[in-house]
Amino acid sequence: MATEQKKSGSLEGRVAIVTGASRGIGREIALHLAAKGAKLVINYVGNQQKAEEVASVINSNGTNEKRAITFRADVSNSYEVTKLFDTAEQAFGGVHIIVNNAGVLDLSIPFIANTPEHEWDRTFNINCKGVFLCSKEAANRLMRGGGGRIINLSSSLVGTVKPGYGAYAATNAAVETMTRILAKELRGTKITANCIAPGGIVTEPFLEGKSPELLKAIAMESPFERLGEKEDVAAVASFLATDEAEWINGQVIRLNGGIV
Repeated sequence: MATEQKKSGSLEGRVAIVTGASRGIGREIALHLAAKGAKLVINYVGNQQKAEEVASVINSNGTNEKRAITFRADVSNSYEVTKLFDTAEQAFGGVHIIVNNAGVLDLSIPFIANTPEHEWDRTFNINCKGVFLCSKEAANRLMRGGGGRIINLSSSLVGTVKPGYGAYAATNAAVETMTRILAKELRGTKITANCIAPGGIVTEPFLEGKSPELLKAIAMESPFERLGEKEDVAAVASFLATDEAEWINGQVIRLNGGIV
């Protein structure tokens, strides 16, 4: 990362890829990074219109400079991940930051004993293999030896171990372990690798199918007696992307208001 901007909190001159950035937490992270001055590659897989809307918000900055582009890529496909990084380099000259946010949580999946094999494989392909492929590419590409930030998204369900989330929690446990090992393997590169593990965050997928009573019960698990907001996650992610966070490395941050 550029020494002249060290500990400034600014991301001017930096380029970030955020996977799964067309909505929800990924969208909010992209907007926070852009507010600090970063240029963005908005990755999506299924909703081009929403991704373009995010890019449009970032590009509506009163200048003629394009600060955000969109790119469709399935993060579980190594060829498409390579093209994602190629596109970022061609558009902006390099990549400094990767936020691995893309993931799936199928609330219809039952207990482990009744989880279909194909659903288990699908969950691991996106949530775990996707982080692996993007992290692998980042480890070899982030400013070609000039340092950078790898920020992975996990879940506090790894800590709360609630029934019914076996496949999802298992993928995130793997991501957390991989992140810790990656941080050590990147010795000498000036690249940090960290993981944010949110608790319940108010997003459309989280709210789906939950009664007001259930949402209240989940909120009361926290000493703050509320659910998390997308901004809670984005604020931490955008901080980890800065030079000020250089000494935070190989960590899993349980972002849940004190539930676990």
